[in-house]
Amino acid sequence: MSQSYDRGLIEDFGRWREFTAGMWAWVFHKFTGWVLIGYLFTHIAVLSTSMQGAKTFNSTIQGLESLALVRLLEVGLLAVAVFHILNGIRLLFVDLGVGLESQDKSFYASLVLTGIIVVASVPTFVSGAF
Repeated sequence: MSQSYDRGLIEDFGRWREFTAGMWAWVFHKFTGWVLIGYLFTHIAVLSTSMQGAKTFNSTIQGLESLALVRLLEVGLLAVAVFHILNGIRLLFVDLGVGLESQDKSFYASLVLTGIIVVASVPTFVSGAF
């Protein structure tokens, strides 16, 4: 017979405190992947307006770009994409056996580098929105 293991209640939301950097990296990578998939469908929906003519497409893009909320969501999209890319590169190196001992440090470095890139890009995204 197999031995059962008590994994605790599924509803035990206090477990997140026990997460290590590797678990947070996994959670963030999965979350950002799903956000990027969601954005892909939104992007296709906006681009599909081009099939109705250039005038419709241009008015759609101008209408979206005039909204401050859309500009801020673009900053969020940049943050999601940059983190997903940097964490993916980090995972590639880990799979190749490089940096196995410093996975936590490389995860934190990818978070910091994502923050730097996003903060440096904010003026470009929000210019003209306010």
